[in-house]
Amino acid sequence: MSDLSKRRLKLWIRLLGVTRAAENHLREYLRVEHGTTLPRFDVMAALWRRRDGVTMSELSRMLLVSNGNATAVVDRLEQDGLVARRPSETDRRTVFVALTDRGARSFEALAAGHEAEVDTLFKGLSEADLDTLTDILKRMGGAQ
Repeated sequence: MSDLSKRRLKLWIRLLGVTRAAENHLREYLRVEHGTTLPRFDVMAALWRRRDGVTMSELSRMLLVSNGNATAVVDRLEQDGLVARRPSETDRRTVFVALTDRGARSFEALAAGHEAEVDTLFKGLSEADLDTLTDILKRMGGAQ
């Protein structure tokens, strides 16, 4: 292995560590401050971006999770009145899911807190740092 190869491997390990630490912090923040989970937040975020609703298959693809995982989270959100399912008018096998008005309001409150928490996590980075990291990640194909 070359020195450059070893450095790339160390960078990969460091990226994983930073990502895991940030994700764990955000999981704990959502649990403690909002009594929710990161998967619930992720589902609500996906649905907030697609206000007209999505099929369960689309939702699974958007979140990169199995249909079963998405269904379990949607079931709980539906029980809480935050999402609603509606059957397709053209295909009985297809079900659309969307945020309810209450779900949209709930998500907007969660999102504001989440954004503030992410801002705190990255407060040590200047605008120039952010620009540099964004450019590097785009070149790697890891961010659009």
